Amino acid sequence: MSFEFAYEWVLGWRYTRAGRATRRNGFISFISGVSMLGIGLGVAALVIVLSVMNGFQKEVRDRMLSVVSHIEVISADGGALDDVNETLHQVRANPNVIGAAPFISAQALLARGEEMKGVLVRGIDPELEPGVVDLSVGSELKNAGVPGINALVPGKFGVVLGIDLARQLGLRIGDPVTLIAPNGQVTPAGVLPRLKQMQVVGVFNSGHYEYDAALVMIHVADAGRIFRIEGPTGIRLKIKNLHEARAVARELAPALPVGMALRDWTQQNKTWFAAVQVEKRMMFIILTLIVAVAAFNLVSTLVMTVTDKRADIAILRTLGASPQSIMGVFMVQGAMVGIIGTLGGMLLGLLIAFNIDVIVPTLEAIFQASFLPKDIYLISRMPSDPQMSDILPVVLISLALSFVATLYPSWRASQVNPAEALRYE
Repeated sequence: MSFEFAYEWVLGWRYTRAGRATRRNGFISFISGVSMLGIGLGVAALVIVLSVMNGFQKEVRDRMLSVVSHIEVISADGGALDDVNETLHQVRANPNVIGAAPFISAQALLARGEEMKGVLVRGIDPELEPGVVDLSVGSELKNAGVPGINALVPGKFGVVLGIDLARQLGLRIGDPVTLIAPNGQVTPAGVLPRLKQMQVVGVFNSGHYEYDAALVMIHVADAGRIFRIEGPTGIRLKIKNLHEARAVARELAPALPVGMALRDWTQQNKTWFAAVQVEKRMMFIILTLIVAVAAFNLVSTLVMTVTDKRADIAILRTLGASPQSIMGVFMVQGAMVGIIGTLGGMLLGLLIAFNIDVIVPTLEAIFQASFLPKDIYLISRMPSDPQMSDILPVVLISLALSFVATLYPSWRASQVNPAEALRYE
């Protein structure tokens, strides 16, 4: 039995390399190589695309969480919290919570001259805010000594802007800007908007265009006065493991007073994350079909090989080889093509995925183009995050498709009649 196993593997491997030994079989070997290359490129494309999508999701999520809190405790009616200090004490009692800070959230218009932008205003406590978000200014701004949220002082009506918003309005540190609140003043002439002259005291760069172009931060006390709110409207929480945000929120809910609600970061951006998952799933299906097409090219390769090797099959049968052994020879040939193509594609895909941060900038420099405009894709560089949970299914599916593609041609080879095959030899 061990001898049969050995010669099946030897013959299968020889047929895979047939084109190197004889010119007659060169075309068959070429088709076999094309099938192998197709499988490899399909697997590589799957690995690269899934790695880039993982990296894109991780990059956007991390940058989003530099601005968005892991969990928010808010009043169910949207008003100010009744007892902020007591609520802070209750949430900090949970061992998973490592930071908590009160905030006021509102929408307004920011104007400078004739330029006007709709913005999300967040009133914060500069002392507690660093404990819930990693909202550091960009490294180039740090080196320039640009002040951040620590420059916010109650009563001074200072404002910290996202870097893209500051560029759009042409604002710099020390420039005046007008904040227009939606809750206006009732006068005999009608309802007039509330205007407040403020001064730019800082600029932040979260790396997420959506927030860098629309978020402004002021002191929580100043926000209360401008929007006529008696206290913070919510508390932002940071937890040890952001992936456990939903579970921690369920733990906190029973301890909070009636009339309060919790929402975690997955709920705040539920639509975006759902869209990314659907897109990733569809890309997996589409690219798997490419691998399937390449794998089933093996059918034509093996059919041609079986036709060409009919005399060899007949000789093996007359020497005592069983139909199962003949079938095994050609299954080994097809399996070797699938294995080499799959492993080669996986290695190529991983090589590109791990070096995509070098490859893409090089291509952008060559073609003088930006593949990821940050105002469209939220980030400006191509991220990559290869994960075994994605790569392993790709490899297994490719190998399975290659194995299935070998079954029919191998079975046909086992059914060759020795007498008929040798009649015209």
